[in-house]
Amino acid sequence: MINCYANKVSQVYGATEIFSEISIEIKEGARIGLVGRNGEGKTTLARMIAGTEVPASGDIGWRKGITKGLLAQVPDYGDKFVYAVLEEVFTALQQMKCQMTKLEHLLAMEQEPARLEKVLDKYGRLQQQFGDAGGYEYEANIRRIAPGLGITDLLEKRWQALSGGERTKVGLACLLLKKPRLLVLDEPTNHLDLYALDWLAEWISQYKGSVLVISHDRAFLDAAVTHIWEMENGQLHEYAANYSGYLIEREERIMREFQQFADQQKKIKKMKETIKRLKEWANRANPPNAGLHRRAKSMEKALARIEVLQKPPEAKKVDLVFKQKERTGEDVVQFKQLTKAFGEKTILSNITFNVQHKERVAIVGANGSGKSTILKLILGKIQPDLGECRIGSNVSIGYLSQHVEELNPNKSVLEAFRDHVALTEGEARGQLARFLFYGFDVFKRISELSGGEKMRLRLAQLIFEKHNVLVFDEPTNHLDIDSKEVLEEALTDFAGTIIAVSHDRYFLNKLFPVTYWLENRTISRYEGSYAYAFEKRETK
Repeated sequence: MINCYANKVSQVYGATEIFSEISIEIKEGARIGLVGRNGEGKTTLARMIAGTEVPASGDIGWRKGITKGLLAQVPDYGDKFVYAVLEEVFTALQQMKCQMTKLEHLLAMEQEPARLEKVLDKYGRLQQQFGDAGGYEYEANIRRIAPGLGITDLLEKRWQALSGGERTKVGLACLLLKKPRLLVLDEPTNHLDLYALDWLAEWISQYKGSVLVISHDRAFLDAAVTHIWEMENGQLHEYAANYSGYLIEREERIMREFQQFADQQKKIKKMKETIKRLKEWANRANPPNAGLHRRAKSMEKALARIEVLQKPPEAKKVDLVFKQKERTGEDVVQFKQLTKAFGEKTILSNITFNVQHKERVAIVGANGSGKSTILKLILGKIQPDLGECRIGSNVSIGYLSQHVEELNPNKSVLEAFRDHVALTEGEARGQLARFLFYGFDVFKRISELSGGEKMRLRLAQLIFEKHNVLVFDEPTNHLDIDSKEVLEEALTDFAGTIIAVSHDRYFLNKLFPVTYWLENRTISRYEGSYAYAFEKRETK
């Protein structure tokens, strides 16, 4: 059963064509991951599928009566408690419950048999309708989804007191509670910790409707989806595989397309050479050979009928090479019996944390477990209440925050870059081109940039600062998959020390052979990747 279809849809913003003549089908039970570089039109296509945007041309339609859900801008719920916000999803059920309560009072008071039977019949039908609509389960569903997404602590908070990330998670919870038959999720993982990511992947894998999810989280896509759609240069490629399978199939497709292009170019070249020789031979003959001219003309017509294949495009990638001025001492960071509290709440209690020269250290744990507190201690932004935090000799720290608050929103890309790098304007523009800032892009204000563009600019600054210790707070947030892969390659070649907080399991497993796990105000060190640490903890 097809829940949604699109036939040759295209979208244009101003004079820019986002994509053209895309045709798709989403069947009942499909779990699709939509991937592609930033700016390829993934969100535009998702909005069309959710019915919130109309294509410039082409047709899009849905199965009759289907419910659609898209996690868009979360509305303002004023002074309501979060639990009440979640309950609003079930307003119709609550109204039915009120009607049932009134009928129960009537049943208790009614004495006349005919009226009693009439009320009882009405109550029975309403009770059946209430049960079929999930009326006896909605409170349990709230209590199941809240801990899964890590918002249990928010249920008794008022909406106005929530951060932007917390509001997004509550909005996601509302959407999951609605259970639309066609669910569209655009980057749902950005504000989720590792536990919530695992829970959401499992939830999607068992979803009874159709799911389309845009995500750059490769481990999440592996666990949650069965099909990958790739947006590339205005076209859509479909793969019947999860992310790991897609990588294999994509490489095979590209190799096949390159081979077909090369074979066709050889054929065209050979035909042109043959035509040229036939004409030369025909003209050398005395008198000129009409038969050879006819053969050349016939071959020219055949050549004109060939549908010339386009050379498969090679994606432009960010050019990253991290260098350092001088190396650190052997001890880079040392925490000894360190305790840190904020008010009456203790975040870290008597912890030991050591990082040596050239180590790659990942810090993981649930939201609120103290990961950011450790980074702030390392950066000297806060001081411990008890114990010692010691930074080693010759340490130069480059810090990359997921919020990139270091960037002045009123400055241009070029100005912000030159604040950190002593280069002429021409040299600076040349360097910024390595990070995909071309032409007038360098004059954009920071406030106009997307999250991915801000992250690329901050990476450009870090490259030229030549630090010997890199401290990252969710560095892969906002980056598309191509940019993540370039970052991973650059960090692999970096000769210094790296300390990172991340919920990107693919990133963690690929780069970090040391894992510190935060839980219950304490920290544990594992001599292995995130996957190794997770397995060790599960088998305790």
